[in-house]
Amino acid sequence: MRPEILFPLFTPVSTLKGVGPRVAPLIEKIAGSIVRDVLFTAPQSVIRRIATTVDSAVDGQVQTFIVSIDAHQPPSRLGQPWKIRAWDETGFLTLTWFKGHGPHLERQHPPGARRAVSGKVERFGSEIQVAHPEYLLPEERAAEIPEFEPVYSVTAGLPSRTFRRFALEALDRAAELPEWQDPAWKAREAWPGWREAFAAAHNPAGEADVAPLAPHRRRLAYDELLAHQLALAQRKASRRAQPAPRVGPSSLAADAEKALPFKLTGAQIRALSEVRGDLASGERMSRLLQGDVGSGKTVVGMLAVADAAGAGLQSAFMAPTEILARQHYETIAPALTALGLSVVLLTGRDKGAGRANKLAGLANGSHAVAIGTHALFQDDVVFKTLGLSIIDEQHRFGVNERRRLQDKGEGVHLLAMSATPIPRTLELTVFGDLDVSRIDEKPPGRTPVATRAVPMPRLPEIVARLKSAAEGGAQAFWICPLVSESEKIDLCAAEDRAADLRKIIGSSVGLVHGQMPAAEKDAVMADFVDGRVSVLVATTVVEVGVNVPNASIMVIEQAERFGLAQLHQLRGRVGRGARESSCVLLYDLPLSDTAQQRLDILRRSDDGFEIAEKDLELRGGGDPLGLKQSGFPAYRLADPVAHRDLIAVAADDARLILARDPDLTSPRGQAVRTLQELFDWKPTSPQHDAG
Repeated sequence: MRPEILFPLFTPVSTLKGVGPRVAPLIEKIAGSIVRDVLFTAPQSVIRRIATTVDSAVDGQVQTFIVSIDAHQPPSRLGQPWKIRAWDETGFLTLTWFKGHGPHLERQHPPGARRAVSGKVERFGSEIQVAHPEYLLPEERAAEIPEFEPVYSVTAGLPSRTFRRFALEALDRAAELPEWQDPAWKAREAWPGWREAFAAAHNPAGEADVAPLAPHRRRLAYDELLAHQLALAQRKASRRAQPAPRVGPSSLAADAEKALPFKLTGAQIRALSEVRGDLASGERMSRLLQGDVGSGKTVVGMLAVADAAGAGLQSAFMAPTEILARQHYETIAPALTALGLSVVLLTGRDKGAGRANKLAGLANGSHAVAIGTHALFQDDVVFKTLGLSIIDEQHRFGVNERRRLQDKGEGVHLLAMSATPIPRTLELTVFGDLDVSRIDEKPPGRTPVATRAVPMPRLPEIVARLKSAAEGGAQAFWICPLVSESEKIDLCAAEDRAADLRKIIGSSVGLVHGQMPAAEKDAVMADFVDGRVSVLVATTVVEVGVNVPNASIMVIEQAERFGLAQLHQLRGRVGRGARESSCVLLYDLPLSDTAQQRLDILRRSDDGFEIAEKDLELRGGGDPLGLKQSGFPAYRLADPVAHRDLIAVAADDARLILARDPDLTSPRGQAVRTLQELFDWKPTSPQHDAG
């Protein structure tokens, strides 16, 4: 039950003064549906209004003046502004209004009246002007114009100043809550109390107060991180409490390993050992296998499947797209079939008798392994003895989808895989409820990819070389830039590029984009895999993770628009075969310092984890590493980049709290329960489940 002290914050936004049917949807759009959400929406910046005189006015600054109204100048024709000429002892100031402002200004501000005016100064020749002043008040009310005014990220129809009024009312409704922070830690960080921190956030006294590193912002960020880490730790504990079948190393896996045409790397051996430790523990495994594209995660998964089969258990191997599922099937099935295991591929394309036969084999246990897409967790898919589920690119699946697959057996072990290396500093935010293994070595024999950066004016030269390479049997990816947030504009750019390349290279240029039907996209990708398409033009929204060993060239257009980790992921699509491989980063001039550093790092390093750490250092905010696509939780007050030093501390604190007081019954435990209710980070909240 939510404690009564929080009730005022969990009422609808429509209970705030002045929030009616028109305004409520606008608040919900930028903040959320309850008063707490308004409180949690902190200002993004602050305007400083400097009091000055007309002769000291600075173009482009927001300034405040005390003036006398001299004269009104109504517009002489349609489209012209209404002007007020005002003056102080040092010069004249023109105030202008467009669209519908008129005679009422003359009534409210007659000639001779003394006024305080504030707004952005603009100079037009010798004229100093303020268009649409934000404040125009009688002189005696000048104190109402704040020196520092917070600016909120708002939407059309809801000005920042109006939203601030609602935020201050939300603050009034927030009670003093029992302190959940460790007293020694709070004192060491010199943090204010919870309510005091929100008061400081909504009443900034300068730019420093809206920065993520301000003490009150760090306090609030830590509160949210602690609530999340507690939920993850509780979920991890509940999983570990669930019994699962014990699976030991099997002779099947030993035979499969002997049959491999290569030796496992040290990192693969270490990861496999960690997986086997979990499988043999009698507790449910929940482990993530992180590693670069091509680092050998699938082989580790295959050997785990062989161990499960040796214990009489079935395995399910799920991938987000049919192409990737088929790729895994072609990699794994021959090795497992050679051991006498039956492996079946199940996708949305399976229909009729063929599908019924596959389902019957899974239900009676004759199929030991199912590899497939979302088709695996459909209601009519029944396993006889499912013991291991492996999920590739796990962040591409919803929590409930992953759970539906695991629910098809008793105490099913989970091995998740991700080819997006995430810096250690951020790992806990996404994978706090999973144990993490890293494969940070490349298998021997992987061809290094020669990477070079080339300015866009040299595009014709690159196209000519590409034509020559294609005629020699090489294949290439050509990735089009993210032009804007509009997928239609991106699509247009990709279609234009494909058309240009077809004129020069010929009909073997293919195109895939996010708006194509899945079957059509799969057909083009299959043509690329089979060599009928020599150059594949793709937008960034397309999953191009298919294994095409013959593809040896990657061209990334306007590479400076991409994140470093994303560039590295794209580069990993080539260098998988015997051909020497290259990655060409086409960039627009001039390059910013950060973009230059990004391209330099990419030329120097092919270590995804090192690159991810560098990306974090260089970008420092926004959405580095494509965080939103990587399963990161939707924090309101914490910034996983700016506050990354707090993540591990919060994880340690959460573990310590639960170790001392697993049921949260102590005074601090009760306070922590209030914290969890406040943030709604619950162990069972599917909308926040990142693991």
